Amino acid sequence: MNDPVHVAIVRTVKPGCEAAFEQALHEFVQRSLSLPGQLGVHIIRPAPGSNSRQYGIIRRFANRDALTSFRASHEYVEWNQMATDLTEGDGHAEELCGLESWFTLPRQALHPLPQWKMALITYIAVDIVTTLLFWIIGPVIQAWPFLVRNSAFNVLVVVCLTWVAMPLLTRMFHGWLQPKPQNLQTSQAILNNH
Repeated sequence: MNDPVHVAIVRTVKPGCEAAFEQALHEFVQRSLSLPGQLGVHIIRPAPGSNSRQYGIIRRFANRDALTSFRASHEYVEWNQMATDLTEGDGHAEELCGLESWFTLPRQALHPLPQWKMALITYIAVDIVTTLLFWIIGPVIQAWPFLVRNSAFNVLVVVCLTWVAMPLLTRMFHGWLQPKPQNLQTSQAILNNH
């Protein structure tokens, strides 16, 4: 499968190791983005002055092969060893897929997004996409048999939602979608390697 893969990792830094972890993380991100199939990194840091030592890291890969190669890379193995020395326990990692990857950040790092906000953004995306598709391709496929026309339309809706509308809207409304937790702030390091 060649679909993008999103992986969320949460690590809790040992007391007193925050500066070393920050430096190591920054260097690792810079080095690892040159590996094949890297689409970006999103880092969630504890808010300054908070008691939290929890970091969330979301990595986006072009496909599963890119993720597999990344996990076998020298850069990742070296980082994992360094991170193990600087953090408590093992990091928690989970893959995000489908609709979840549009909205979800590591569960331990952020409060859950309000469902009504996710529903509203999804509604706006569906409304815009279906309206545009009805207007643009509706007349072209009008004469097709219903099942063929319906299937083709639905495929286009899913493609437009997954790769255009939802990524764009969730980025545009990121500040509004995210609740404002008292002990965390989001710090982005989205570095695209296109």
